Parts: sequence; C-alpha cells; structure tokens
Amino acid sequence: MTNLPPLRAGHSALFLDFDGTLADLASRPDAVRVPPDLPDLLDAWHQRLGGALAIVTGRARDDLTQWLPTHRWPGAFEHGAVRVGADGIERTQAGIDLSPVAAAAQAFAARHAGLLVEIKKTSLALHYRLNPALGTACVDMLARAIDEQPGLRLMHGKAVVEVKAADAGKGKAIEAFMNESPFLGRQPWFAGDDVTDEDGFDVVASLGGASIKVGDGPTRAHHRCTGPTALRTWLRRALESDT
Repeated sequence: MTNLPPLRAGHSALFLDFDGTLADLASRPDAVRVPPDLPDLLDAWHQRLGGALAIVTGRARDDLTQWLPTHRWPGAFEHGAVRVGADGIERTQAGIDLSPVAAAAQAFAARHAGLLVEIKKTSLALHYRLNPALGTACVDMLARAIDEQPGLRLMHGKAVVEVKAADAGKGKAIEAFMNESPFLGRQPWFAGDDVTDEDGFDVVASLGGASIKVGDGPTRAHHRCTGPTALRTWLRRALESDT
C-alpha cells in the first residue's frame, strides 16, 4: 500500500467516492462487490468524526443502497445534484428534461452490444466497459444529443460518459457541506479515483485540506494509493491508531 498521511479525527471531515474508491470497479454497475465490514467501518468513522463523513458519488442514492446503508450518513449523489446533509433532508437540484437524451442513448444502446444506459433523477450515464471500442462513438452521440441544451454538459469517466446539469459537481457539493455543521471548521479530506473527482480535489485544496487519488492516472490530488483495498486498509489502520 502506498504510504498515506495519518488521518486525525479531531479536526477532520472525510469525503469518500464509491466506485473505484471504496469498491473495486466491475464490468457492470450492478456487479460491484463490497467487503461485508465496509458499512461498519464507515459507521465507526462517522462516529469518530462527530458526523463529519459523507459519501460523494455519481451514483443515484437509491441505487447505492444495494451496497451501503446511505441513510446513516450525509451524502452527495449524482455528482452533487442530490445532496443529503447531516439533518437528513434531501436537496435535489432543479432538473432539466433528459427525456430526449435518454431516448437517443437507449436507441443507440439497442443497436450496439455491450452498452448500458443508466438513468438517474438528474443525470444519465452510458457505460461502455463491455465494449470499449465504442467509447468515442458514445461520446459523439451524446454530444450531438445535448448540442442545443446549454444547461447540460458531458462528463467523461472510466468507461462511461455522463450527461449532467452543467452547474452540478462534486466540488460544489463538498463546498456546501463545509459550510454546514458538523463539517464547518474542519479540515476536509477527499478520496476519489476518476477524472470526475478532480474538481473535488481542487475545492479541498482551496480549503486547506488533503486529497487522495485512488489508483492510476494523472491527478491534482496531494496523495495517492494503489486501489480500494489500500484505501480501506488505511481507513482501518487510521481508526485503530487515532487517539
């Protein structure tokens, strides 16, 4: 495991991506597997941090409940367009009509094997992990589909291209959390694995915090670890050593 700095609970706030960060990537979004002790590990950190822990993910909140009891902790979902604070209230960004984009994506997926369309409350994802040769075609098709909708933008991830509201982002979600109790006044830490996490790394840096890139690839994060197993190990060891 790559060496990571110690995480001290007293003045820290912890933000964690899910896919590729807490859980290993899978061939399909619904094929992800997580260790059975992961919810307990997150519960322990949530308690140790006085509630200042949040999941920050592109997943829909309801989708993520297959693996994590998301009602236990604050979270930002769909790249921050849906956010649940420590008060348990869900705040959803005003939506844009995605039905024309969804129709185009579903028609395209029906013509090509190995594609999966994931429709969420405020965004849409087209996965091509099972047919990576279609990556460029997926991007081009969705770019045409949103060409006349300035409120939407494309976001590239690992074997996925997503359509989301132009003004939604993980960085903005983290910034919003940091202006609320129990996050207010703490040093933010954010771990993520993908280019979709880079704006979160930037916000954390601007707030004097620390960021962790999980896995390979260029990044603006301060630190790096080899993968989700390494990150979970660090979280366990940090929990045991924190005083």
